[in-house]
Amino acid sequence: MKYLILSIGIIFCFNSCVPKRQLISAQSHIKNLQNDSSGAHFRLNECDLKLVDCNSTVSMLQKEKDMMQGDLQDLASSSQMTINDQAKRLKDLQSIIQSQKDVMNKLKKTIADALVNFKPDELSVYIKDGKLYVSLQEKLLFKSGSDVVDPKGKEALATLASVLNNNPDINVLIEGHTDSIPIKGKFQDNWALSVARSTSIVRLLTNDYKVDSHRITASGRGEFFPIQSNSTEEGRAHNRRTEIILTPDFNELFKLLNQ
Repeated sequence: MKYLILSIGIIFCFNSCVPKRQLISAQSHIKNLQNDSSGAHFRLNECDLKLVDCNSTVSMLQKEKDMMQGDLQDLASSSQMTINDQAKRLKDLQSIIQSQKDVMNKLKKTIADALVNFKPDELSVYIKDGKLYVSLQEKLLFKSGSDVVDPKGKEALATLASVLNNNPDINVLIEGHTDSIPIKGKFQDNWALSVARSTSIVRLLTNDYKVDSHRITASGRGEFFPIQSNSTEEGRAHNRRTEIILTPDFNELFKLLNQ
């Protein structure tokens, strides 16, 4: 009987302890679930905030993209206008240059035809570097060591002046040249002689033949620009010359270049 009561007590205690442990375990599990739920809720809030930031960033990037596309379109339009402008400017330049070439070729023919009665060893007419040269030999214009123009030289200059007066947009440079043999007499040196000869021709063209003096420049280059060797008499004879250099008016060309 004593043992029966003890056994019943033990069984009662065992049965009463099992539900308590289960309860504690269940409560612990519930608490963990609550903690997990709180953590998940917190992370969800963080995700929501990040999503808001991402949406804001996407919106900002889209605006920047739209602005960049607008800028690119403006730049493309501006570049196209610039290319078109440059193409037109190049075409205008080519047109002016061709027009100047045509003028010089026509002038060359006119002068060559006007001076046809003079011999090739007295003068020559040619184009070089876009300029028209009328090269007059010393024997046509001057006696040795003199700056006084001979009658036949005056005849050539009068014919040339008539062409120049009919072409008022042509500028005129008179260049005197000598050989390398030192000069004696009236002039200090060949340089002085070359200058005196060019100014004598300028005076004839402006005073006697009424060429506009604003168009003409006189210069002397002495012996320093020979076209042939000064070691032979033939070469020195070619070097003793006066070059009348004609150039078209480049004002329109310069205006276009400066735009």
